[in-house]
Amino acid sequence: MRVVFLGGTETVTGSKFLVETEDQRILVDCGLFQGYKWLRRRNWQPVPLGINDVDAVILTHAHLDHSGYLPVLYRHGYRGPVYTHPATAALCGVLWPDSGKIQEEDAKYYAKHKLSRHESPEPLYDAEIARKALTLLRPLEFSVPLKLGKLTITLNPVGHILGAASVVIDDGNHRLAFSGDVGRFNDILMQPPAPLPQVDTLVMESTYGDKLHADESPFEQLAQVVTETAARGGVLLIPSFAVGRAQLLQHMLVTLMEEKRVPRLPIYLDSPMAIDVSDIYRNYHPYHRLSHEECTRMAQAVKYTHSVDESKAISNQAGPHIIIAGSGMATGGRILHHFKHWLGDHRTTVLFSGHQAGGTRGAKLLQAAESIKLHGEWLQVKAQVRALEGLSGHADYRELQQWLGQSALTPATRIQLVHGEPDALEHLRDYLTQNTPYDVDIPSYMSILNLS
Repeated sequence: MRVVFLGGTETVTGSKFLVETEDQRILVDCGLFQGYKWLRRRNWQPVPLGINDVDAVILTHAHLDHSGYLPVLYRHGYRGPVYTHPATAALCGVLWPDSGKIQEEDAKYYAKHKLSRHESPEPLYDAEIARKALTLLRPLEFSVPLKLGKLTITLNPVGHILGAASVVIDDGNHRLAFSGDVGRFNDILMQPPAPLPQVDTLVMESTYGDKLHADESPFEQLAQVVTETAARGGVLLIPSFAVGRAQLLQHMLVTLMEEKRVPRLPIYLDSPMAIDVSDIYRNYHPYHRLSHEECTRMAQAVKYTHSVDESKAISNQAGPHIIIAGSGMATGGRILHHFKHWLGDHRTTVLFSGHQAGGTRGAKLLQAAESIKLHGEWLQVKAQVRALEGLSGHADYRELQQWLGQSALTPATRIQLVHGEPDALEHLRDYLTQNTPYDVDIPSYMSILNLS
């Protein structure tokens, strides 16, 4: 058995890992590259494997950096099964078509305003292709072994977002695991990550490999930002990931207002995708910490804006209010239109609540950029820009060590660190080398790891 690292190496995006045996080929995760332009260009390169030779795809979870390239595989002819947890399949049903729609709209916008080098800009895939790709999804419950030829594949819950899993692949001689994105033990929304069984090799994420989450209560931080923005008479803009983060932010804001810890302000969830995802979280409530009743109460307290006209109408809202909208790194979505309206107002606060990949607008704003480029224009930034710490769905480096310690690993287990920026990878390798008995390495893009 061997692993070919087709993505997710020395970066936090584009996770793709090809597992090969003498007579089988399994692709674990199939994510889009995001962030820096040189990374995004990889999405347009020839598909780096023989699609017709892949027996199956296994998805750890629904985030586009782990699943969003699957419609490209479909467009190139892949028609094999894609196994994943039922909740992940439900989320992909929202995320993939939305991704395709955004790409279509961006291509049309760039063509209309001649903002592209290409005469006729094309999307990587459109909404129709994305919907067709959904037909490949096959549900696989947690802890239920799946036999694929000589391989046995098992999904284990790992927190992070709804349906997220680690993947264990056993060929009878070697047991290989992929962590996916590891959640936190004290997450407000999700259950803690389940420990791994004994494995010989672990391919593990390192997104927060050089960070420790703040001890300060996220509720207290959020309450302070809401109170200060309201006192200025400003608008609070929260770019948010549609899956997990938007639901958590709604829960926190509604809780703070119900407890009278912040002024009661209008809250808008201006993301059709996040609205659909909120419904999915309500339907799969046994897999997270909130009850069905809490999910329902949250939905009743927040104003959901489905249509474009409803979204535009928010700009007529007088007085302080809160807008939660995609995308989480401000790379697209309706938040950009709210930026155009409010970013030049000194009373506005832009609040980021998750990791910002290098090169994204979110990262640039947090680096105190005085202006950002949006749809070919440069916007001056006069708004206050803040970061809400402690909400990340990723374990920090001590929590990753805690997860390893609770798992049934042995000193002979080898760890390959992926899905992290270079500094995070190096720090986590040094930390684990000094504090655990495991052999730890960092694979490079397109490298091959021979296991047995």
